Amino acid sequence: MNKFISTLKNIWSIEELRNRILNTIMIIVIFRVGSFIVLPGVNPDALQDLTAGNGLLGLLDTLVGGAFSNASIMALGIMPYISASIAIQLMGLALPYFAKLQKEGESGRKKINQITRWLTIAVTAMQGFTYLKSTIPTEAITVNQGLFYFSSVIMLVAGTMMCVWLGERMTEKGVGNGISMIIMIGIISRLPAGLVQEFSARANGGQILFFIIEMIVLFLVVVFAVAITQAVRRVPVQYAKQIVGNKMVSGQRQYLPLKVNISGVMPIIFGQALMFVPAALASVFADTSDFWANIQTVFSDFTSWQYNALYAFLIIAFTFFYTAITINPNQMADDMKRGGGFIPGVKPGVNTSNYIAAILDRITLPGAILLASIAIFPAIASMFGVSNVFAQFFGGTSLLILVGVVLDTLQQIESYLLMKRYEGLMESGRLQSRGTGVISQ
Repeated sequence: MNKFISTLKNIWSIEELRNRILNTIMIIVIFRVGSFIVLPGVNPDALQDLTAGNGLLGLLDTLVGGAFSNASIMALGIMPYISASIAIQLMGLALPYFAKLQKEGESGRKKINQITRWLTIAVTAMQGFTYLKSTIPTEAITVNQGLFYFSSVIMLVAGTMMCVWLGERMTEKGVGNGISMIIMIGIISRLPAGLVQEFSARANGGQILFFIIEMIVLFLVVVFAVAITQAVRRVPVQYAKQIVGNKMVSGQRQYLPLKVNISGVMPIIFGQALMFVPAALASVFADTSDFWANIQTVFSDFTSWQYNALYAFLIIAFTFFYTAITINPNQMADDMKRGGGFIPGVKPGVNTSNYIAAILDRITLPGAILLASIAIFPAIASMFGVSNVFAQFFGGTSLLILVGVVLDTLQQIESYLLMKRYEGLMESGRLQSRGTGVISQ
């Protein structure tokens, strides 16, 4: 406890870090207040549970901290910006223009950011109109519908761009990655309500022991997610002796860290989006035969084994796909060769590229299986009677985002402590991913 208090004092004693933390808190407050501002022309009392019976809408509502079900001006949150960013990244692989921009350094990055913002506006406008038409009941609209749809789309676009601006200001003047932090705050804002709801349900049913077991399991799942996020396969890289000025610099041994979960949360997001295709397709033919009706029922229930089997398969497939498009062993081998580095026992060039590709193949499969297991944990928790809101924190997108953002923020805080010659956050030393002798990918 004394170590914890001493660490907090050290953090607060660094003026720049203190100001960044205060700026982060202020931005979080602004974002949370905006999540409760209802669109003009909507009667909040007439709103029902907009996410009932729809897992995708429930996931979106979790990511934006309840703003979706509140019919808020920030109902779509930061998600259209994330979609636009992913689309631009994929365009960089398919279109030479975007690939050229990615290689132009700072000027190219500014152009890509500008294109991403314009694409975000277009995506938000389309998603906003769909959101208003499909989820807001007509009895909740108190003004002319044409005027309501027009003005509300503009406000939803403004709300999303406000979230983007807040995220960028948090990155610049706060702690951690602002965009990721906005998503994390939206997720974690649902935790207290879910925790209280689960505790009340167990207490009223005389199942306090079961609630304690849930907390233990949740802790173990979080530890499991942290282990997967931090796990790396370190490939030794030896650098030859070099002449710098008039001095001979001896060769150094460093490591190339290849993460077990290179793709992060992206396969879960892609898989979650596609999992609603079978139910939507079956709903078109549900009246024609019992087969399609059964398909619709099975794939509308996220606890069914058929749903989870297909979900796990999609996650594993997308993990391999995303790893293949983001990691280029040939480029890594060429960069290593130009820098005078080589993997001991492996010839530079093609042999090095094949060696790195073979390691990626070996670590991607277990990483994909572990990621799929985390993705289906919420369904398993729901099958054991855990409420749907609280079950979202047992795995899936929510847990991985929370773990990733918290670790990234802690690493940034630790860098300030180490820079000021403090001991750091952990009594045993630095956080694992900030160890020395590691080169970036």
